[in-house]
Amino acid sequence: MRHAVYGLPPADLAEVPGDAVQLSPMIPGAARLEDLSENSLDAATVLAPPGTVERRYVLAQVLRALGPGGRMVALAPKDRGGTRLAKELTTFGCAAADQPRRHHRICTAERPTEPAGLAEAIDEGGPRHVDNLALCTQPGIFSWDRLDAGTALLLANLPAFKGRGADFGCGLGILSRAVLGSDAVTALTLVEIDRRAVEMARRNVADPRATIHWADVRTPGVVPDQLDFIVTNPPFHEAGTEDPSLGRAFIARASEVLRPGGTLWLVANAHLPYEAPLRAAFRSVSVAVQANGFRVYEARR
Repeated sequence: MRHAVYGLPPADLAEVPGDAVQLSPMIPGAARLEDLSENSLDAATVLAPPGTVERRYVLAQVLRALGPGGRMVALAPKDRGGTRLAKELTTFGCAAADQPRRHHRICTAERPTEPAGLAEAIDEGGPRHVDNLALCTQPGIFSWDRLDAGTALLLANLPAFKGRGADFGCGLGILSRAVLGSDAVTALTLVEIDRRAVEMARRNVADPRATIHWADVRTPGVVPDQLDFIVTNPPFHEAGTEDPSLGRAFIARASEVLRPGGTLWLVANAHLPYEAPLRAAFRSVSVAVQANGFRVYEARR
């Protein structure tokens, strides 16, 4: 029996023991929440996700793993699901104490003797096949149930690649599937920070030329060097806040691992300030296309 933590709750809002087991799929190396056996936890602290289906899935999985009388502290910003936490815990049969603090809502609850609705919430938030994408996916993954406009624009303008490449922030593997449509591609490294997306990409990209890593692109050594090409639709939000430094980090890593003459194909919202770091890191940079509020850049090292 042990303490678990999901995510990175603010230290001044929730005390987490130093030996707590991390369960967030967004932290490479964390334990799988789904692998915890029933009655295996004494307590859990959960920074609840903002999406309703994803949040209920996480809460249900934690309640499933808690032992009888096990204690959960669940918190979230008020505008990112916090105001719904107490009600959602009540639907599982919990008597939740709800405390507002620093723009968050903090709920404390014990696992009820007979929780209600756990199986239904876990089923609703679990992996599934989405027909309109023709892919395996799961709620909580970026653009899990639709093709986002930036990726669609990049897909429509990609050249036929050859040689060794990488897909930074591969998500479900949509770009990688298109890249691997070229027989001239000899190897493709997919890197993604969301474990759930990695697991879905392994189902979606069944190609022996593909290697998929659950890792942060910013971590040195994750991606092989001397690559011929890289494709990416980099994230630009961290903890719900716009953060262009994420895209700049992807650009810097691409510059480090591409061979001289290698190319980066990147799509981003047109307002994001990526042109300057691209020009600083690459020999030539051009906007291949701009449409629907997005730009596709081709940068050659």
